[in-house]
This record gives sequence, C-alpha cells and structure tokens, in this order.
Amino acid sequence: MASIPEPNALADGLNTTQSPSATSHPKNDLAILLVIAAGTLLIHLLAAGRYGFNRDELAILEDARHLAWGYVAYPPLTPFFGRLALTLFGTSLVGFRFFSAILQAITVVLTGCMAKDIGGGRAAQVAAACASIPFSLGAGALMQYTSFDYFAWVLTAFFVVRLLRTANPRYFVLVGASIGLGMLAKYTMIFFAAGVLAGLIFTDAPKYLRTIWLWLGLLISLLIVAPNFLWQVQHHFVTLDFLRFIHHRDVAEGLTRSFLPDQLEMTLLSFPLWFTGLCFCSFFRAGRNFRALAWMYLVPLVLFLSVKGRGYYLMPAYTVLYAAGGAWGERWLSRLRLQQARAFRVVVVAALTISILGASAVGLPIAPIHSAWFSVADAINPTLRDEIGWEDLVTTLARVRDSLPAESRAHLGILAENYGEVGAINLYGSGYALPRSISGVNSSWARGYGDPPPQTVIIVGFPRAFVEANFASCTLVAQNTNSLDVVNEETTERRDIFLCGPPKAGWQEFWRYFQFYA
Repeated sequence: MASIPEPNALADGLNTTQSPSATSHPKNDLAILLVIAAGTLLIHLLAAGRYGFNRDELAILEDARHLAWGYVAYPPLTPFFGRLALTLFGTSLVGFRFFSAILQAITVVLTGCMAKDIGGGRAAQVAAACASIPFSLGAGALMQYTSFDYFAWVLTAFFVVRLLRTANPRYFVLVGASIGLGMLAKYTMIFFAAGVLAGLIFTDAPKYLRTIWLWLGLLISLLIVAPNFLWQVQHHFVTLDFLRFIHHRDVAEGLTRSFLPDQLEMTLLSFPLWFTGLCFCSFFRAGRNFRALAWMYLVPLVLFLSVKGRGYYLMPAYTVLYAAGGAWGERWLSRLRLQQARAFRVVVVAALTISILGASAVGLPIAPIHSAWFSVADAINPTLRDEIGWEDLVTTLARVRDSLPAESRAHLGILAENYGEVGAINLYGSGYALPRSISGVNSSWARGYGDPPPQTVIIVGFPRAFVEANFASCTLVAQNTNSLDVVNEETTERRDIFLCGPPKAGWQEFWRYFQFYA
C-alpha cells in the first residue's frame, strides 16, 4: 500500500494551521464540548413535552409498531429507534424524542472535534460546535428521519477528517459504515457519498484507490444497505414512486425555489464562519490537506440544485465547514492586535449567541400558545401547529362512536386520510376502545382494511366529494376542532368527519386503487 503519506509528514503540513494557544488541553477541550452538548440535550428534554406529537412523529410511531427493513416514505433506521424508544419509555413524548435529541448533542461534539483535527485550539472547537447548534436544535426537536440523516452526515465527515489528518486508510471502514448507516436513515445520503468520492478522486485519487481499505469500506456500506435494497426489490421499488410524487408536489408548491436563500437563512449569523471554512479548504495553502472537504460540500450543493431539492437537505454539510472556518479563524485572530482580537471575539460570541437564541425561539415548542411569539414562530416554522390537537381529534371520534347503536359499533372502522390521523387514532384510540385506524396512505395501505371488513365507517380528513362518490349512505356527523383553538390542517381543510356505510364497489375493489402518498 505504497503512496499513503506517513502520518508525521501530514502532521508537518498541519502545523501551518495549528492554533498558537498554549491554554488548550485536549482533555479539557473535550470536556468543554461535552458540557456544551449536554446543554443542548437538556434544552431538548425540557422543551420536548411542551406541545404534543408532531404529524411526522405520529407516522414514525405507527411504523415503529410494524418493524420492517423498509417503508414507503423512508428507510428503516428511524422507525427502529422509534420502536426502541417505545420499548424503553412507552408513549412518553419526551422519551420518544430522546434518541433524536442525544444524537444531535453528539453532532455538536463531533463538530468541535473536527475543528481540533483540522488544527484548531479550544476557541476554534467551541466556535464550530456553537455554530452547529442552531440547526441541530431544530433537527433534534422531533423524532424524525432528518435527525438521523444529519447525524450520519456529520459522523461521515468526522471520519473523513480523521482520514485526511492521519492518513490512516483504516478510516475508510468507518467512513463506509457511516455512509451505510446514513442510507438507512434517508436516501439523500447518496449525495453526500458522491461528494466524499469526488473529494478523494479530485484531490489524490491514486493514493486512495490503491488501498484495500477503501474497497473494504465500500463493501461494508453495501452490506449495511443490502437488507433495505432487498425490501425495495420485493416491493417493486415503491419508494421511487413516493419520491417522485413528493418531489413533484414540492416543485409545484414552490418549496424548492428558495434553495439558495435557504442556505443563508438556516445558517443564520454563522455564514462568515462556514464561508471562511470553504475558502480555507478550497484555496488556502494551509488547507491543502483538506481540499476534499470542499468537494464534500460543493458536490451535494450542485446536485441538490440540479434536482431541485429542499433547502434544509444540505444543512448537515455545513458542520465540517464550521470546523475548518473555526480552525483558520483562530489562527487569523492570533495575528491581530490584542484589542482588535478582543473586539472580534465579542462580535463572534454575540453572533453565535443570537443565532442560538433565534433558532431556539422558532425551532423548539416553547412559545406560549396564542402569544405574539408563537405567531412569529409558527409563521417561520409551520411544524409547530402540527403538534397540537391530536388528542382532541380522537376525543371527537370517540363521541361519534358513542352515538352509534350497538350493532353499528360492533362492525365499525375508522378511515383516515393522512398519516398524522392514523398515528393519533392508533396512539390515543386505545384509551377510548376505538378500533385501529385504516388508511391508504404510504405504508398503511399494505396493512389492509381488517378482517372482517367494517360495515360502518367513520371517515376523517377526506373531502365530501370523495366520500360521497365512494361510500354508501354518508352523513356529516362532526367537525374537528382543538381545545386550544389553534388553526392547522386538521381544523380547516381536513376537519369534516363523516359516517358512512361500506364502499360502493366493495372493500376489495376499493382498496385495490386506494393507495396514495403523502
């Protein structure tokens, strides 16, 4: 395995970026990062129980009860951790969000450690870690695949940085494993993997391609992904149909138009830090050993732009740039006069603090309902309103059920339009002895309509035209509200609740064409 440079030789190159700080001690630095990360975890745990389950979390929770190697809407990793959370904590909202929160805390530590590996001292590590906090607070606020995707990207970047710093090819095994893990969280990991590959090829391809460890890492990645790939084969690659539908919807609704502005909006006042990191890795002589990191950002950027991705898809790629920017910025500050350096540090601290506080204010469920604060947070972060009112929906459905004669209740089914309704009914409905919900949405369709099929159906979320066209003897029996009077999808476009007989075409024929995506 010739042509891999000796670690000492690479270390000599890194000396040009080492911070001159003599106060930085590795153990103390790590302890500080751990304290910062523990602070983010504490914030998550304190805020997690303020509202309720989010619509997307209810989907994860429902799929967690049906473990599989794949689902229509996402790979299996997030539902697996959802099942683990259910096993450990029951249906506790704080417990359900625990793994998401702790993974985001780990990413804060990894970001600071990357700054150290790129040559930064304590100030660089703390700055990089704090710059990563705003998005990680939002990502860790919910139990969702974004959290696990974010973690996998950061973990991959951490191992790549270690590979570049030490020139130890064995890190390819860990890079491959983390990419495979990321593919089990969200398929956009393939874009980051393309960036990693481009970085290796365009910076020093012969050095890497001649080592067996790269190919071993690739093999490990493929082995990790294999069970999900086989699931997709068995289900005729249904996720491709789902992704085409979602992408068409996002483009049609204009959700992809602001991709580039979103990069500035979501990185907030940390923009100078990541931009400096990108320049450091791309052009500066001191960053020549880390040229691959620039490719790891630029390739996903171009790919997401070309396929019209959502703005937040690229957010995990910024952590390594924060690390590089912190390492270079610390060295640059050491060259300034003492008063200038102090003033600049104050500006940096203020910018990072404002970013963290701003992200907390709109990303976490902490604003009092109906306050001006909540109005602003809800306008910026519409997921907040989707955490409210699910128990009220189930209570309303229970009242409808209770109004029925005993014969109708004995053969009752509840048909829900979206996965939030399905998850809420199956979560809270047991307390009211309601039947489990059925739906054609995403993976729920494959779970069928029950045996025996229901003869009386409570239908929630569907428009009147659909209900009357497909079901017999339909009557509008209720409209959904919530006790907090928060306006969301369930109280506006999906508020009508109907009571109907069975499908006009029969359950088997109706179900055959009932599958849809959301």
